[in-house]
Amino acid sequence: MAEDKTFVRPPISTFRQILLSFFWFSTNMMWAATLLITMPYQVKAAVGNTTKGTDLGIVLAIGAFISLLAAPVFGALSDRIRLPGGRRKLWVVIGTVGNVIGLVGMATLIQPGHPESVFLWTVTFLVVQLFNNIATGPYTALIPDLVPTEQRGSASGWMGLMTLLGNFAGGVMGFLIAPLGIASIYFIMIGVLILGAVVTWFGVNEIDVPHEIPPFKLGEFMRGLLEPFQHSDFTWVLMTRLLVMMGISIVQEFIQYYMGDVIGAPFILAGFGKVADTAEAAVSFFIPALLVGAVITTLIAGVLSDKYGRKKMVYLAGALMGIVCFVFIFSHSFTLAVLMGIVFGLGYGAYTSVDWALVSDVLPSVDDYAKDMGIWHVADVLPQIVAGSIAGILLDNFQRIGAANNMPNLGYTVIFLMAFVFFVLGTVFVARIKGVR
Repeated sequence: MAEDKTFVRPPISTFRQILLSFFWFSTNMMWAATLLITMPYQVKAAVGNTTKGTDLGIVLAIGAFISLLAAPVFGALSDRIRLPGGRRKLWVVIGTVGNVIGLVGMATLIQPGHPESVFLWTVTFLVVQLFNNIATGPYTALIPDLVPTEQRGSASGWMGLMTLLGNFAGGVMGFLIAPLGIASIYFIMIGVLILGAVVTWFGVNEIDVPHEIPPFKLGEFMRGLLEPFQHSDFTWVLMTRLLVMMGISIVQEFIQYYMGDVIGAPFILAGFGKVADTAEAAVSFFIPALLVGAVITTLIAGVLSDKYGRKKMVYLAGALMGIVCFVFIFSHSFTLAVLMGIVFGLGYGAYTSVDWALVSDVLPSVDDYAKDMGIWHVADVLPQIVAGSIAGILLDNFQRIGAANNMPNLGYTVIFLMAFVFFVLGTVFVARIKGVR
């Protein structure tokens, strides 16, 4: 790694590490609520059962394409432009304002039983994607900016915990649809996003690099998009992240439809009886189970990776998530699905915390952290384009084929088998990263 060794980062306290990652709670709460609860619910209500997977996949793919472009561009701008408060924080505030405007549109513009309303609603979703990446593209660079190498595992652990708590908070929003309605969930997201921006602005103290940073130039930026791939370790970290996120995206985007179509209401939990009547509420039981597993591993895995190496934690995480997909292929039990949520959380928590430290260790240049993290961010959003759209089409088509051949869950067998393969490949290829233990 070509990091500037003369740029000494002072140790950062645990409290400051928490503040540093708090915006991850806010943005992940928003994405969990939209991807797991509101978007599947709204698309199904607007277009019906027949094309829900395809239409949801297309909407997610278009949004992810916006994210694919925005993250490296605004990350690079934050590398080169000094704004009040530092290079990163004002972008978080600007992005949050636009994000909030987009969420207002998503709350109000789609109408049940009116497929034509999906178009304008999709436009507001694109606004959310664009401005969220204006915020998070620069924000991703704060851990490598501010945290010394020997603390990055623990700092990434706190980032992982904030991510998981945000996912939990967003996931349980399914309980609120019946009493409060969809619009109320969006306005809760808005309040949490604003809180995250305020905490970041007042709670994070940026430090500046001690040498001159050249201005932003479009030609250099375009060439710089390819430069990190001259470093094989960065390339393999990105590729393995891409594969694992393919698997995570499939589970995340279609778990609500799996609950409704494969398990079906009423949802019976062993020892508790009936706990839910709708797929949205059933997902809100899966998410707390996931959090239970994730809390166990997210901080522990990050700290252990500082001591024993990143790769071992990634191997374990990928194996656990892959096992869950394999079980989903054969199981129709809600109780087992909730238990698998715990197992998936064990893997997801470990992976979320350790992989952030892994990429921080292999970033090529101290001057381009946000741009390079924006490129790495491709591994988060490209799966929504590929896995989301392709899996949605495969789901709808193989469900139709299965229905005609007395195999009613064939579509879910196909997409979860695909996720299993992605987890296996994303775990195995971590061995190709040479510069990190």
